[in-house]
Amino acid sequence: MSEKSLRPAWGSFLRNALLVAVLLVMVYAAFNLRLPSVDTLQSRIEAYGWAGWIVFVLLYAVVAMTPIPVTIMAISGGFIFGVLEGSLLSVIGVLIGCWAAYHLARSLGAHAVRRLLGSHAETVETRLQNAGFEAVFALRLTPGVPYWPVNYGGGAFGVTQRDFVVASVIATVPGQVSLVSLGAFIAEPSVMHGAVVGAAWIVVVGMTIWAYRSWRGTARPLPGA
Repeated sequence: MSEKSLRPAWGSFLRNALLVAVLLVMVYAAFNLRLPSVDTLQSRIEAYGWAGWIVFVLLYAVVAMTPIPVTIMAISGGFIFGVLEGSLLSVIGVLIGCWAAYHLARSLGAHAVRRLLGSHAETVETRLQNAGFEAVFALRLTPGVPYWPVNYGGGAFGVTQRDFVVASVIATVPGQVSLVSLGAFIAEPSVMHGAVVGAAWIVVVGMTIWAYRSWRGTARPLPGA
């Protein structure tokens, strides 16, 4: 058997092995991992001293790659670091996780990602198949759609890296700021923090409506819709 004929077999084996590893991590994270309370997370982050922000960003990136909701991380960011620093670190962390999952999905391939997404597969593939900025942007802002299916679907179903990154940045920032400011308000209730929470949520709602209306004319309908 020639070396060339062995390459596809080895490529398929490695891809399947990677899929199994990712699936095991996902299942374990979904059923066994629970993020600690905000107070506990704060004490653990602060124990790292000046390196606490690095630990926070890396932890956030890992969370963004799994089915674990990112909400607690964003709220913790505001609680621990305040609005400005917390928003910056939260946005950096979640975008690193989104980008890493996007590239992991490109390595796995569409077939493997369909298995990985489970019940989300049909909706995500239909919306993202060879789609662009508008599709990623709208899904990022759609209530009830977690981050991780969009991350893996974007990488597997033909969304360019440029469209994925730009849409993720623009759609993610207001939502992260709204959650971070909520955490800051919990830690230190004030008129300023309350105003930031209100303004951020107004922006999120406005962007969601705009995204839905602008995308509705170009998105392919779901089967049976």
